[in-house]
Amino acid sequence: MKKFSQHICVAIALLFTCNSAATEGMWIPTLLKAVEDDMQAMGLELSADDIYSINHSSLKDAIVHFGGGCTAELISDQGLLLTNHHCGYSQIQSHSSLENNYLKNGFWANSLNDELPNEGLTATLIDRIEDISNQMMAGITDSMTTSEIQEKLAENAKSIEEKATSELLAASVRAYNYGNSYFLIVTKTYNDVRLVGTPPDAVGKFGGDTDNWVWPRHTGDFSIFRIYANGENQPAEFNDSNVPYKPAQHLRVSLDGINEGDFTMVFGFPGRTEQFLTSDAVEYVINESNPMRIQMRDESLNIIDAAMRADEKTKIQYASKQSGISNAWKKWRGQNRGLKLMDALGQKKTLESEFQKMAKGEERYKDVLSDLMELQGKNKSFKKARELFIEYYYYGPEILSFARDMSKYGSDYFELELEEERKALKEKFTKKVNNYFDDYNPNIDKEIFLVLTPLYSKYLDDSLEPAELLAGKNGWEAYANKVYKNKVLIDRESCLSYITNISKGKHKKFKKSKASKLANQVVDVFYAKALPSYREFNGEIDSKMKIYTEGLMKFFPNKDYWADANSTLRLTYGKAEGSEPRDGMMYKFYTTADGILTKNASGLKDYELPEDLVALLKTEEYGKYADEDGELRVCLTGSNHTTGGNSGSPALNGKGHLVGLNFDRSWESTMSDIMFDPNQCRNIMVDIRYVLFIIDKYAGATRLIDEMDLVKTGESKADTK
Repeated sequence: MKKFSQHICVAIALLFTCNSAATEGMWIPTLLKAVEDDMQAMGLELSADDIYSINHSSLKDAIVHFGGGCTAELISDQGLLLTNHHCGYSQIQSHSSLENNYLKNGFWANSLNDELPNEGLTATLIDRIEDISNQMMAGITDSMTTSEIQEKLAENAKSIEEKATSELLAASVRAYNYGNSYFLIVTKTYNDVRLVGTPPDAVGKFGGDTDNWVWPRHTGDFSIFRIYANGENQPAEFNDSNVPYKPAQHLRVSLDGINEGDFTMVFGFPGRTEQFLTSDAVEYVINESNPMRIQMRDESLNIIDAAMRADEKTKIQYASKQSGISNAWKKWRGQNRGLKLMDALGQKKTLESEFQKMAKGEERYKDVLSDLMELQGKNKSFKKARELFIEYYYYGPEILSFARDMSKYGSDYFELELEEERKALKEKFTKKVNNYFDDYNPNIDKEIFLVLTPLYSKYLDDSLEPAELLAGKNGWEAYANKVYKNKVLIDRESCLSYITNISKGKHKKFKKSKASKLANQVVDVFYAKALPSYREFNGEIDSKMKIYTEGLMKFFPNKDYWADANSTLRLTYGKAEGSEPRDGMMYKFYTTADGILTKNASGLKDYELPEDLVALLKTEEYGKYADEDGELRVCLTGSNHTTGGNSGSPALNGKGHLVGLNFDRSWESTMSDIMFDPNQCRNIMVDIRYVLFIIDKYAGATRLIDEMDLVKTGESKADTK
């Protein structure tokens, strides 16, 4: 146990006391003291305590985990919440119809009473973050097997979480760098989050798929929500009596803009990075995983894009789905390109060769790489099955997940004995069915089924393939006709009638249908055969990765180490700067309204704009939102290390004032989840002054501007209003 503890302590010490790389890294806010000097040398005027503190309000109190997948920030003392347009897209879409097409026309609430509720949308704030590494190691010995260690860790985590949980606070133990350290994250979640305002798609998605992951960019990717609380300022379910939340701290909004080379930092909830992947794992990403997933999304996007171009109703129905599918699709293409150009495989192999030289004779490390590669080879078919399940079941034909839900409805219904419970279940599923059919087209879905099902079958290991799919190999079109024959799944009225008049006979018949059998087999086979093996191998891989990363830190102590992103609060910092991603190409760090008009004049559909916005931009009357040279800056780039989950994160200057809203990376940066290159990796942000211009001058939503604390060097708050 003593030897084990020493390894842990060495790893933690090396992980958090090294010098920072200035731009690479996503830093745990409780440990910012380690990089405080470096940040201040680059232009930070705050202390680490001003950014994160549990003894007084700090910047962390203004940072929100939005919907569990994006970031948002509080920008007023009345709970006003700023995030990306694409982060709030599903909520905007859910409120849209042909009569009130908020996707196309935008939406701006004229008063608190007009702000729109969003069922299921959450806003989570950090209460505190604690290092609990020593507590998690209690009772663990060198003699334990991997499964015994995992069991003990789970037991320790449960005990720690239970002690930290209360009526208002939730607690989660999170592993960092494969368990070389552990932190307790204590949070408070608000469930009443209402839509306040959003620009039209032509602004919020300006550039569409053409510009996604691309620089130069001119996208006004923002939307505004508000957190509501009860009379005690605590979380409460939606209620008309709820009032705007009063935050401990909100961000002040800068009208100064930033200049090239100025310090910037991004504070948010980055999703996942994998900087320590071994060469064989990177090779799998480049040559197998990404190409497979890109092909599947290629096929479905071809169908969805054509249908959306042909019909306005379909465009509304499939807007959010299309956006979700296309985002990762383009990212993976850029990621492969970048990893190949950087010779990521060669770099990884060189590092591993050096590691092996250093590890020779060290019992703990000498075989860890070969063990890792053996485990990853055995896990490959299960890992691929997991990726295929996500692509097929969650991003593929919707009839599968709906058939599974309807099958579960019947089973649950007949397990209930009390009539009021059955009635409540019927009401729940009636609502679910109506929501489903509002955004569903069976003809489009069938086309997607026809192109993705053969690919799913082709890529899946034979031993993990549902038996039901074998029938389809004799003719996919005939098989699809049988799957889509079930009217309960493709017709709203038939489905509602099934729910209302459910009987054991109807339920039995439904479960025998092709769609139900396929859906249940796809899920059941995955969970019974693929997922357990994937989890078992992954647990062993993580235990070896823990040793490998520990060894890297020991053998190469002069390298800068930071904990991989895991959807917990992090701060990344750098500066406002352009890039030279390819020979002969040099990018400025900002774009202006002139670029919007130039793109609009090209006639491309992704660059269409409302006529009144075109006219407004042509007047060049930008007011206080203009830069000192009179231009209206739209977007900017910085050398802040970001990833998915950082969408909606605030971009802050050295004073901690809001200067931009993070929403993307350049195409050359998409490989930064695996390998970061400070020379070309750039995050993309909306200039906050463009956001304010759209809210104020275009939308006329001056009540929102009046809520914010606008600041400009040399002027009082009143001067900025």
